[in-house]
Amino acid sequence: MPVAELARYIGEEIGVSSWILLDQNRINEFAHCTGDHQWIHLDAERAARDGPFGGTIAHGFLTLSLLAPTGFEVLLGRITPKSVVNYGLEKVRFVAPVRSGKRVRNHIRISSVEDKGGGRYLVTTENTMEIEGESKPALTASALAMFIA
Repeated sequence: MPVAELARYIGEEIGVSSWILLDQNRINEFAHCTGDHQWIHLDAERAARDGPFGGTIAHGFLTLSLLAPTGFEVLLGRITPKSVVNYGLEKVRFVAPVRSGKRVRNHIRISSVEDKGGGRYLVTTENTMEIEGESKPALTASALAMFIA
């Protein structure tokens, strides 16, 4: 469907992404890339002994970074823009930690679609990153992206 057609889905959940495993290897790679080597993420022994979560947890920003690939998975199956560019975040809340070895998936709801002219549409989505088997989500975030039709 054309990008403008997303406006028909405002207020609706448009889809749910596939599960993504946040294992210790992925957490370690994220720490390496970002320089965030806090022990709660990397030191399994200390995290089990001294941490409040019984083991290591994923970085909140690692979980947040999954908005882009999960958004592409859900939205690009429905629309085919020429390009999509991150535009920003309105509100992010880290609700619950993601323990190493857990899987997450993104529930995406369309909040708004603004025609900016010239084939550009500012699309705002509400994202809820579910943690498999847990009642609280890892995070909620309102994300903005510029879709070029």
